[in-house]
Amino acid sequence: MVRTRYAPDRGLQARMGLTMFMLGLVFVALVVALVFILQAFGVGGGAIIFFAVLLGGGMAFGSLFWSDKVALRASGAREVTPQEAPQLHGIIDRLCALADMPKPRVAIAQSDMPNAFATGRNSKNAVVCVTTGLLRRLDDKELEGVIAHEMSHVAHKDVVVMTIASFLGIMAALLVRFAFYGELFGGGGRGRGGGDNGNAGLLFLAVAAVGVVVYAVSFLLIRLLSRYRELAADRAGALLTGQPSALASALTKVSGAMSAIPTKDLREAQALNAFYFAPAFKAGQVSLSTMFSTHPSLERRLRQLSEISAQLGR
Repeated sequence: MVRTRYAPDRGLQARMGLTMFMLGLVFVALVVALVFILQAFGVGGGAIIFFAVLLGGGMAFGSLFWSDKVALRASGAREVTPQEAPQLHGIIDRLCALADMPKPRVAIAQSDMPNAFATGRNSKNAVVCVTTGLLRRLDDKELEGVIAHEMSHVAHKDVVVMTIASFLGIMAALLVRFAFYGELFGGGGRGRGGGDNGNAGLLFLAVAAVGVVVYAVSFLLIRLLSRYRELAADRAGALLTGQPSALASALTKVSGAMSAIPTKDLREAQALNAFYFAPAFKAGQVSLSTMFSTHPSLERRLRQLSEISAQLGR
């Protein structure tokens, strides 16, 4: 974590380290399993593995260094000057002084969906974006709580950690795909050991089974880390401002306002759910997307903020 006045979160750091360790084990297990399978079917796997790692690394590198540009473009946001948005800049200036952090770039997205996000590989390359729907619905204290939450993601280097975690998942998917298509097209359905199309089918099933297991484990590990980092951001933001009740009020307003947003608009915004302050779901909606959401439930977040309020009041 960078040196700021955001409260250090040992639990978050421990979970980040444990998740990276577990994902590393999963990746090693994937490589070993694929090498074993490919050798068993008489298919060379060295070039496949090297190319997958190289391509996956390139994709992760691009995601890390251009995450701010990609997120701003996907949300349709544009950067604004202090003259264009004095209220928003004023709040961010105060938070930067409180947290002892460099000021991020400031952007606004023209959207009725009340939300915000912050991204960037470090505090010097960060951007904070809010929607017009959020600016219209929240007062200054609530808005300050939301932005404090988002800036804590930058302070905790969440973008770097989640990019690394996703990188392992990307490589796993590429390894599985290259292994299968390398046999299907490179060998014409026949391995060096004289296998036939039946063997090619068995190879596909074996690789697919490994891929499903690895994806499921990686997906769950990343989701668990993502949910905890949102709780950590709530906690850090509330402690920095000293007003957990304002953040709780903002959470309640934002979650309630989601019910008035057209379902089509929410679905279009779900690609950025991992970045957003609150996921683009209607309150009370239950689906696979909400069950495996990047964010903890509203009830869990409000309960934690209530506990922080009690602690600060002692």
